[in-house]
Amino acid sequence: MELVPHVGKAIPMDSWKAFLFSPFLLWSQSRGVRLLFLLLILHLGNCIDKADDEDDEDLTVNKTWVLAPKIHEGDITQILNSLLQGYDNKLRPDIGVRPTVIETDVYVNSIGPVDPINMEYTIDIIFAQTWFDSRLKFNSTMKVLMLNSNMVGKIWIPDTFFRNSRKSDAHWITTPNRLLRIWNDGRVLYTLRLTINAECYLQLHNFPMDEHSCPLEFSSYGYPKNEIEYKWKKPSVEVADPKYWRLYQFAFVGLRNSTEISHTISGDYVIMTIFFDLSRRMGYFTIQTYIPCILTVVLSWVSFWINKDAVPARTSLGMTCNIML
Repeated sequence: MELVPHVGKAIPMDSWKAFLFSPFLLWSQSRGVRLLFLLLILHLGNCIDKADDEDDEDLTVNKTWVLAPKIHEGDITQILNSLLQGYDNKLRPDIGVRPTVIETDVYVNSIGPVDPINMEYTIDIIFAQTWFDSRLKFNSTMKVLMLNSNMVGKIWIPDTFFRNSRKSDAHWITTPNRLLRIWNDGRVLYTLRLTINAECYLQLHNFPMDEHSCPLEFSSYGYPKNEIEYKWKKPSVEVADPKYWRLYQFAFVGLRNSTEISHTISGDYVIMTIFFDLSRRMGYFTIQTYIPCILTVVLSWVSFWINKDAVPARTSLGMTCNIML
């Protein structure tokens, strides 16, 4: 008989096996324990099947995502290269065939301040122009190409300028504030942000109850009406919340836009104009000018009640009132 080491003494091998497998022998003789063991095995099998199903679902989702059409950078680069191949940005679209129609709209960020001395006002706008260029049509699953300012100099852009501006600044921080989008049907959207000091000749006959219409005029610099036509979009002009504007002495009443033709020696040009209607705040001058002047005049009358012999007091009061006026 083989011996197995044990603490204190050696026990026979058969006795050791009996000691080790005695719980299993007892379990095999118990029907309830066997039933419980079978249920445990079935439960573990169901869990494994569910895990396998979840793995199959994940695999299906991944396969669907992989098979979905994707646009890579190389495809967009190829589209742009094909559009610019043979493209002459010095020529307007449909040259010699029909005038190029430019649809314009303006978003006004802020107006002000208005300078009555220099007869000008400051305005901050986002100026948008839309036109069709058949040379920029392309076939792709992408409907529109969203591009930055680097593409602006490579295609034809309208030569729009502001006729009554004294100073115009484009925003270049942190990058040029310009947007360019090209649709697959050849439609082009070009927007940029500008701050303009424009002329506004104020009529001060009814001061301080005067009202003014400050214009903002723009047109093409070199293309006459038979080459470029400007049209207003709907809505043509949108404004931000006026409560943040720096008008100070004036209140914003409303705006209106118009289209007219200017006849010059070089041709007939389409001029687009936006009028900003302003009304002077009466309360501003009432508090800042009229009430202080009235109080100063009333104070000067006090000298009539001072004794005529109090020359220093009468003189000081008169000089003080004159300085205040």
